[in-house]
Amino acid sequence: MQKKLRTVHKILLGILVVAILLVGAFLLYVSDYYHAAVDSQERAMFSDIRVLDANDALIADPGNAITALILYPGGKVDHRAYEMLALRIADEGILCIVPKMPFNLAVFGIDRAERFITAHPEIEHWYVGGHSLGGSMAAGFAAKQKPMVEGLVLLASYSVDDLSTHMLRILSITAGNDTVLSRESYEKYKTNLPEGVTELVIEGGNHAGFASYGTQKGDGIATLSAAEQQAAAAEAIAEFCLTQ
Repeated sequence: MQKKLRTVHKILLGILVVAILLVGAFLLYVSDYYHAAVDSQERAMFSDIRVLDANDALIADPGNAITALILYPGGKVDHRAYEMLALRIADEGILCIVPKMPFNLAVFGIDRAERFITAHPEIEHWYVGGHSLGGSMAAGFAAKQKPMVEGLVLLASYSVDDLSTHMLRILSITAGNDTVLSRESYEKYKTNLPEGVTELVIEGGNHAGFASYGTQKGDGIATLSAAEQQAAAAEAIAEFCLTQ
């Protein structure tokens, strides 16, 4: 009996050690992320836009907006890195909300958009979207909560959920010098989108240029500044979202 107990104790101890190692490895993985690098002078150009930097989101509010975009950040990227893109979108008259994700990974916060939709009954037209991993997770939200949103905005991203039969408007923006986005996956998952997708390629842009967090490992060299890329993206998003 004692021999069996010792064996059980050894097994439980082994499981505990493995669990501790896995948790440690995960915490180490998520602690290494891309931090926001927003230029204060660039931010000052949009001083008329109200910015709320709350615990759960960064919100750029132009005032009296009836259209809103909830933008999920890319994987392991600080949500505040999207402040300048959000400001440019808000400058076009769209309320832009960038949720803070658990561990900076939208996969753990797919349904974050719902709380903001509920909190803003004044908004008549809701769009969700995101950058890279964030875009894929926003697509997952749209697939589950299709009555809540009119459309989806994908920035260097694609949908692994089948939206082909959904009545959703889709805008897909990529960058010409992006070498992080898997082009093979991007083309493969196009079949998950409904007909009539609006596609735009920002020539000279790269993967990291959709936000303000510096250089991303494995990315291509941009010939556009991040400000220029974000301005182009914001203009396209506004044209798409404000054309009902």
